[in-house]
Amino acid sequence: MIELIAPLLQLEWIIALLVFLIVSLYFGYQYNRIIVLSNRIDNAWAQIDVQLKKRADLVPNLVETVKGYAKHEKSVFENVTKARSAMLGAKTIEEKAKSYNVLTDALKTIFAVAENYPQLKASENFKLLQEQLDGIESKVAYARQFFNDSTLSYNNKIQTVPGKWWAKMMKKTAKPYFEISEKERAPVKVSF
Repeated sequence: MIELIAPLLQLEWIIALLVFLIVSLYFGYQYNRIIVLSNRIDNAWAQIDVQLKKRADLVPNLVETVKGYAKHEKSVFENVTKARSAMLGAKTIEEKAKSYNVLTDALKTIFAVAENYPQLKASENFKLLQEQLDGIESKVAYARQFFNDSTLSYNNKIQTVPGKWWAKMMKKTAKPYFEISEKERAPVKVSF
């Protein structure tokens, strides 16, 4: 009888070991998936940050170029300078997103001022700066989209079962999206 029980005990240990191994691999996968998604968001934010820094570095050149033509538009330049400083000083995603929107509005004002100065619009320096800014804006838009897509994947993972349980144990919470301001959502008015 003992001879029959011994192989069964070995089989039970093998099955228990396999179950333990499968469960451990599954838990490891869930844990690693949450970490990978979180890191992807951090990386996406770093890419946005790089583009925002490039944009902020371009602003003083743009301001100086426009200043030469529009000396009496002092408040416009002050607003752009304040908005740039706020963006460079922002620390959190929410602060940076808000300051990004403020700087965007301030830059729109500079381009509106430029419309009043045909010599400025014809300036090669101004055209080059405007093209560089447009290129950076496109990169920021792409980086924002990637960031928000990464945030969606992460938030979905930690808000659905079983990721929700793991996220709770890991003390992971939902991440914010990089959203545009209400002003930018308003429909554009075209008048002739």
